Amino acid sequence: MNKKELEECEKKKQEFFAGWQREKADFINYKKKEGERLTEITEAMRENLLLRILPVLDSFSLAEKTIPEKEKEGKNVKGLLLIKKQLKEFLKSEGIEEIPCGKEFNPCLHEAVGEVVGGGEEGTIAEEVEKGYQFKETVIRPAKVKINKSKS
Repeated sequence: MNKKELEECEKKKQEFFAGWQREKADFINYKKKEGERLTEITEAMRENLLLRILPVLDSFSLAEKTIPEKEKEGKNVKGLLLIKKQLKEFLKSEGIEEIPCGKEFNPCLHEAVGEVVGGGEEGTIAEEVEKGYQFKETVIRPAKVKINKSKS
């Protein structure tokens, strides 16, 4: 093999090596992007599942409201309330938190579904109709509230 052929082989080797390095970098980037995409899909599916559980918790809350205080010490009722507590704890452990319903109306957290005339300072929350929830600081269901309205 002469010097010219050796230089050509060296040049081809460098081209192949550079190509291999680019492909390796592309593959690493692909794996990283695919991992991020799978994480996003998993989180979206998880959020969707947890969102579908919220009406069950709402049903427990409605049931609890209809139980007279004197019956809340009964064995069956205590069991029902324990299930509700466990469900709330499970949702909290998964990153679901209730949206607090103070007095101030916040359109990012609350959805006004009605008005109460003369119930308090105008524009403040008069009543919570349905609890709202957030998943990792993202509102997945706003709290449905009634707003105070002055008599006009």
